[in-house]
Amino acid sequence: MRKAEISRKTAETEISVAVNLDGTGARRVATGVGFFDHMLDQLARHSMIDMEISAKGDLHIDDHHTVEDTGIALGQALTRALGDKRGIRRYGECTLPMDDAQVRCALDLSGRPYLVWNVMLPTPKIGTFDTELVREFFQALATHGGITLHIDMVHGINSHHIAEATFKAVARALRLAVEPDPRAADAIPSTKGTL
Repeated sequence: MRKAEISRKTAETEISVAVNLDGTGARRVATGVGFFDHMLDQLARHSMIDMEISAKGDLHIDDHHTVEDTGIALGQALTRALGDKRGIRRYGECTLPMDDAQVRCALDLSGRPYLVWNVMLPTPKIGTFDTELVREFFQALATHGGITLHIDMVHGINSHHIAEATFKAVARALRLAVEPDPRAADAIPSTKGTL
């Protein structure tokens, strides 16, 4: 059963996340941050991971805690659902175009968190959403999901397109990485014997 649920409650946020790695991309997302909900919707749809994400945060201050803590909880849920990672492909990559934007993602479900972020969002906001929070989300996801995550913007002009291409590229790479490998169904995908 490649499923997991995580609940995280702090003085700033209350987050619940449920994932099914063998889903169809079904999603139910409600964080109170409209643009972020749209991005999480893309993440679920294009990764084919079913996601239920509910977040209540201190939005009267700003969106930062809600976005970051959602990344933390989602990373933890992915880690739990993957278990010992036996039989997965482990690596994934995607180069994704969206209108003017093109973003590359390469990732490794290594258990060694690391984020390489070469993305420049040209505006400080998308609507009311602070664009710097896109990186904050992926930093939290990589750290708590144990993901080596490289994200590179090839080019782009429009912040919305760049951000959306980023979420979709990560989603498509994640889809490849969590998929069962039919040639190594019972193997841990590491010469170390553990991830």
